[in-house]
Amino acid sequence: QVQLVESGGGLVQAGGSLRLSCASSGRMLNYAMGWFRQAPGKEREFVATISQSGAVTYYADSVKGRFTISRDNAKNTVFLQMNNLKPEDTTVYYCAAGSRYPLLSDYQAAYWGQGTQVTVSS
Repeated sequence: QVQLVESGGGLVQAGGSLRLSCASSGRMLNYAMGWFRQAPGKEREFVATISQSGAVTYYADSVKGRFTISRDNAKNTVFLQMNNLKPEDTTVYYCAAGSRYPLLSDYQAAYWGQGTQVTVSS
């Protein structure tokens, strides 16, 4: 069983930056990792994913060039660096772990974190 715990969310002005972290209780090397986000009343949306080794990444068009996903397998942690944040990025962000890369959809994820709120003011 793997438990994922996100941190790093908060309130930031438009144009600012935040760095989300997701720590795993288990060995993360076995899993592709992903970040998703979900606004109230909306479906969960894919944001970014990274392969088990960290060599390959893929992003949603809405965040490409602004967000960077990375991982430190020695520390069992995955990160999401978010730059040039926009008010439309405001929502709850979740990390997820799955056995296969790319991790693009809910049904591919075996484990989820509890989420961290990101709020971007205009």
